[in-house]
Amino acid sequence: MKKSEFVAQSTHKYLARFAVLVFLLASACSPGPRATGIYDPNEAMNRRIHEFNLKFDKAFFGPAANTYGTSIPEPVRNRIQDFAGNTALPSVIVNGLLQGDIENAGHNIVRLLFNVTLGLGGLFDPASNIGLAERSTDFGETLHVWGAEEGPYVVLPLFGPSTERDAIGTVVDFFTNPLSYALSAPESYFPSGARFVARFGDRYDYGSTVDELLYDSVDGYMTTRLFYLDHRRFNLSGEDIDELYDIYEEAYE
Repeated sequence: MKKSEFVAQSTHKYLARFAVLVFLLASACSPGPRATGIYDPNEAMNRRIHEFNLKFDKAFFGPAANTYGTSIPEPVRNRIQDFAGNTALPSVIVNGLLQGDIENAGHNIVRLLFNVTLGLGGLFDPASNIGLAERSTDFGETLHVWGAEEGPYVVLPLFGPSTERDAIGTVVDFFTNPLSYALSAPESYFPSGARFVARFGDRYDYGSTVDELLYDSVDGYMTTRLFYLDHRRFNLSGEDIDELYDIYEEAYE
């Protein structure tokens, strides 16, 4: 047996054992109860970062997103959005496996195969047209499934509202996409580049909602905090909502 074949077989065996171990660990864990109320012990610092993010949005991100949305044809923007979403799917699949959620991980694998083959390498999203919409997750949810508590509310520079748990998840998710290791340069930079550009498209598409949250409310910080915590908690609990649940009533009863 050649040395390369031996290494490949050993690697496959290791990965298989690792996958089984991860699944057993995930199965042994149970999600903690859905957090309630507001825990924001570092509000003063969070408000300063929030103001920095607002200045960045006003000076650069918002105007750049408007320029991007008005100058780039919608079909091109859609291709970038689809490519960004499809190249991010491996990370979503990894988190599904880490959570022991074989059903959603398998669903996303099938979606990825459809979009890579029939979607011209991920430039299109034919899977959604046949009922294979993405079942999103991230490492923040993985930590939740493993029983990690939400922790205090935090505001991240440039990234915006988060929690201690989700902030850790955001950092880890930079390293959970197998494409980052499977591709060589410069191809390995394409997925992250597409996601970066796609954020301008998101800001343009949801500009009115973002402006309403950040600029049109009496206190943009409190409104954004309410929206984020409410939306995130309901997503993690598996419940869909049609309107915001006022956690302030619960926090200050």
